[in-house]
Amino acid sequence: MTPNVSEPEDNPTPDAVLTPAKPVVIDPTDFADVDEPAEPDDVDEPAGEEGGNALLIQEGDVAADYLERFLDIVDFDGDIDLDVENDRAVVAIIGTGLKSLIGPRGETLDALQELTRLAVAQKTGSRSRLMLDVSGHRQARRAELSALAHDTAKQVLDSGASSRLAPMNPFERKVVHDSIAGIDGVDSESEGEEPNRRVV
Repeated sequence: MTPNVSEPEDNPTPDAVLTPAKPVVIDPTDFADVDEPAEPDDVDEPAGEEGGNALLIQEGDVAADYLERFLDIVDFDGDIDLDVENDRAVVAIIGTGLKSLIGPRGETLDALQELTRLAVAQKTGSRSRLMLDVSGHRQARRAELSALAHDTAKQVLDSGASSRLAPMNPFERKVVHDSIAGIDGVDSESEGEEPNRRVV
């Protein structure tokens, strides 16, 4: 835990440093893979919200086909659930006995998500921001990290000293940053290099 550190998306606790009385500053590189991948210049974007949703629905359908084949190959049972949230396709594999698809610290899930994005991009011609979840892992982790961020922010405000959490992946750092962004008097920034990058 360190006061006022300012450095410029299974589960050891992430390393977020929360600092009293500063504006929120977020390193955009934390979210390069999670939020804002660049689209290829030669790909036409669908016009308007309806066209955008059509592309996201197409991404979900392509991802579902890919994941169904994947589950057949590895001989796992799971249902595929599709949704669109915050301008991105969200695909979930729902079932029991899928823990090995999550892996330590969600690393297997992150790798499977990247493979699914690549499969979608190959089919659609557009880089995908699709989010993949398995058995509610990301949802549960989001709730856990949000609670951790709020508890740590309270400690920071009470003590006046910064606090550092353990390293985490871009998804986890984004959850912490988003949670801290709504708290007056506390800011969060990331520091370090992957895989030991953390929020300060």
